[in-house]
Amino acid sequence: MAEPRKERNTEAPEPMARPVGGTEYSWCKAVPTGTGITVLALLLSKHPNIQRLQTALNNLQNNHPILRSKLHSGADAKTFSFITPPEPHIQIQHLDISSTSQTISDKTGAVSPFQLILEHELNRNTWTNPSHQSNTNSDSNLFNVSIYTPSETQWVVTLRLHTSICDRASAVAVLKELLRLMTGREEGGIEKEYDRKGEVSLGIEEFIPSGKANKPFWARGVDMLGYSLNSLRLSNISFVDADSPRFSQVLRLQLNRDETGRLVEGCKSRGIKLCGALAAAGLIAARSTKYFPSHQREKYAVVTLVDCRSILEPVLSDDYLGFYHSAILNTHDVNGEEELWELATRSYTSFANAKNSDKHFTDMNDLNFLMCKAIDNPGLTPASSLRTAVISVFEDPIVDETNKLHQEIGLEDYIGCSSVHGVGPSIAIFDTIRDGWLDCACVYPSPLHSREQLQQLIDDMKKILVEGGSFGNGETGE
Repeated sequence: MAEPRKERNTEAPEPMARPVGGTEYSWCKAVPTGTGITVLALLLSKHPNIQRLQTALNNLQNNHPILRSKLHSGADAKTFSFITPPEPHIQIQHLDISSTSQTISDKTGAVSPFQLILEHELNRNTWTNPSHQSNTNSDSNLFNVSIYTPSETQWVVTLRLHTSICDRASAVAVLKELLRLMTGREEGGIEKEYDRKGEVSLGIEEFIPSGKANKPFWARGVDMLGYSLNSLRLSNISFVDADSPRFSQVLRLQLNRDETGRLVEGCKSRGIKLCGALAAAGLIAARSTKYFPSHQREKYAVVTLVDCRSILEPVLSDDYLGFYHSAILNTHDVNGEEELWELATRSYTSFANAKNSDKHFTDMNDLNFLMCKAIDNPGLTPASSLRTAVISVFEDPIVDETNKLHQEIGLEDYIGCSSVHGVGPSIAIFDTIRDGWLDCACVYPSPLHSREQLQQLIDDMKKILVEGGSFGNGETGE
C-alpha cells in the first residue's frame, strides 16, 4: 500500500530571536539618549545604480543576519532582544536635490553639504523610544540606508546602524563588502554568522576566553568605588551650554602624507601606537584651554577602545559583524608643560599595562554598569553633562588605500563615526590612515561644546602632532 502523501509545509520561517548581551544592553540604553548611532557616509561623483545597490544590500543582509535584525524591548524598556526575520527587508530612502536642500542647511557656508548630511544622520534617532517599539515596527530596524542629492554632480549614500550590532571594525567590513557587491566583485560564499547553537552573532561576553574576565567580588567592589571616586575629580573641557538639548557634530583633523609618515615613525621609534600620540595631543590641547598657573595639575580621563576579535575564543574574523570592542579607562595628571612624546609614552604605557592585565575583560561589566548608571542619573556627572572622559581613541587606526572599486562607483570621500551627545567623551576620535594621510573624524556633543571651541582645540592638536612628528627619530625636540 502506498504511503500517505505528506503535506508540504507552507508556513513561513519563524524569525530568530535572542536576548542582548551585557555590552549590547549598555548600547541599547545609550542609543536612545543620543550616543551610539553609527553612520558611514559615502560621497559619490557618479549616480548610484539604485537597483544594483538594493541587490547588494539584500545580499549583505543575507550574508550577515545581524544586519536584518530588529530591536525589540519589553514594556518597561529594561529588557531588549534582537528579532531576526528570515528574509532581507531593507528599503532605501532616496532624497532628490529639493528634499536634500530642505533637510540640510548651513547659512554660514562653513560646513560642506557632505558633512551636514553626516551630522544629520548622526542625529536621526529612530531608537529614541524603545518602549514603543515592536518587532513589526520599521523604526526598530537596526540598519537603515539613505541617498541624498546635494548637487547635480554629487550623491551621498549613508548607512546608519545601531552600534550594538556594528562597531568600527564591522563598519569597515560592511563598506568593503558592499563595494564588492555593488561592482559585481563578490567572490565565493560568505560564511554565515551562526555559532554551534544556530544563534546569530552572539554578544562579546560569550567569546571571552575562560577565566579572563574573572575578578574577586571584593576586587570588583574596590574597582567600582575607585572609578566612581575618580570620576568626581576628573577635569573636562569647559562647557559652553550644558542646559540645551544636545546633538552630535563633527570636525576633521587631517595630516598630509609627510606629516603622517613622520608621526607614525615617531610612534614606532618609541615603541608606542598612534593612539598614544592622539590621546596626548588631546590632553595637552585641553589643558591649554585652562588658564591655571604653571605646574597646577588637572586629572583627565582617556578611553581607549580595543577590537577584541583576535583575542576571543574562538577567534572571530574581521567581517564577523557585531560589537566586539572593549574599553580601557585611564586617567592622567597634566600640568600644561608636558611634551608630546613624554605624555604619549605615558598614556600608551598605562593603556598597554592595563590591557596586559586583561582590564578590557575584567572591567567590562564594571564600565557597562557605570555607563548605565550615568544614563539613569545624569546628575552624577559634572553639570549633568554625561561626560565620562575628555577623549576616546581606538587602539589601532583603520588603514585603507584607494582601489579600483572606489573609482568604479565614483567614491570621492567617506567618513565613518558614531554619535556621542548622550553619554560619552567630549571628543571621540575615529582615525583612518587613507593613502598615507591621517584623517580623523572628531565627534563632539553640541551645544555642550561649540564648533568654534572644538575647532580651536582640534587645530591645537594638529599643531602639536605636526611639531612632534618633526622629531620622529626619537629626539625630544628640546
